[in-house]
Amino acid sequence: MRFIDQLDIAGKKLLMRVDFNVPLDGDTITDDNRIKAAVPTFKYALEQGASVIVMAHLGKPKGKRVDSLSLAPAAKRLGEYLGMEVPLAPDCIGSEVEKMAAALKPGQVMMLENLRFHAEEQAKTPEERGDFGKQLAALADIYVNDAFGVAHRANASVVDVPYAAKDCCAGFLLKLEWEYLGEALKNARKPYIAVSGGAKVSSKLGILNNLIGKVDDFIIGGAMANTFLLAQGKGVGKSLVEESLVDTAKEIIDKAAASGTTLHLPTDFVWGKDIDVAQGVCDGDSVPEDGMLLDIGPESTKKFCEVIERSKTIVWNGPMGLFEKEPFAQGSLKVCEAMADLDDATTIVGGGDTDAVVHQAKLEDKFTFISTGGGSFLEFLEGKELPAFKALKENS
Repeated sequence: MRFIDQLDIAGKKLLMRVDFNVPLDGDTITDDNRIKAAVPTFKYALEQGASVIVMAHLGKPKGKRVDSLSLAPAAKRLGEYLGMEVPLAPDCIGSEVEKMAAALKPGQVMMLENLRFHAEEQAKTPEERGDFGKQLAALADIYVNDAFGVAHRANASVVDVPYAAKDCCAGFLLKLEWEYLGEALKNARKPYIAVSGGAKVSSKLGILNNLIGKVDDFIIGGAMANTFLLAQGKGVGKSLVEESLVDTAKEIIDKAAASGTTLHLPTDFVWGKDIDVAQGVCDGDSVPEDGMLLDIGPESTKKFCEVIERSKTIVWNGPMGLFEKEPFAQGSLKVCEAMADLDDATTIVGGGDTDAVVHQAKLEDKFTFISTGGGSFLEFLEGKELPAFKALKENS
């Protein structure tokens, strides 16, 4: 796989796939981190004398034009970061778009309208996607993928355009993801630990099965720990739990014991009768029948932090509790602080909720790398080859 700084792009038209799926309040962007993260690739391309045609999606218009999901706010914000006007095309394919693309001069940027206004973008089969990818590819000389957030999706703009393009490569954002999630974890310094939380074991089974045996320690918190409690014969009250996965949890516990990975499960919890008020702390043997386990307790927090403090490589996905509610945020915040305090460790974070914890703690500058993809991050940790990387490797 090649990267943008390995190609001669002077005077070339670049078709750049980015992840500008930003939250909106009306037509006001409320969080522009995804746009900001792509700016270095844009600046490099313009400094090299290239022109850039930007393509992205926003929301779920389901193959129809939805004016409230126009990329106009994203085009305006990108223009502000680049210090230039970024005109928005009326569509992403068609004769008018082709004319705009043909007229684009070196040093200029234009944006295509929402890719998902066309059902072909997300269609499941190559036949259903038709020549949508070819029409996009025909707009430029080189395809550049800088959208890790959709790297796990076999969308036309991700997998068809690279095959139809004259040349293709990855941008700097995708390069960082590749370096940290691929290379850094492949040669992880030890002790190497994984920290996983969030609501469900089912969404993390792939990560558990892939990383157990590779990591030295695996910390499990959040509601997904409740299923492991049940597997140990303990009660969970009215807590969120996946009873159908109790046998799977037992298998994971056995697999960890046999593979040399130490599994760390919480032993005490902050509980409540509802999600707004903490009633107190209980251990795994005395969970109130009418209680919900909503955060790891102080002893578990201390134990988890001690494991973190001796680590050299950490990959973290999923909070330790219902961090959105202040009474149940301490476990996640303390774990976050322990990672942020490490001076000589590679700390990698991924997933929307985990990213939110880091930003809530105002510690984003203290982590080695924060991934820009949720589903892509999970699938990478599951050991899967992402469609975007496969397409780039096969066509560059």
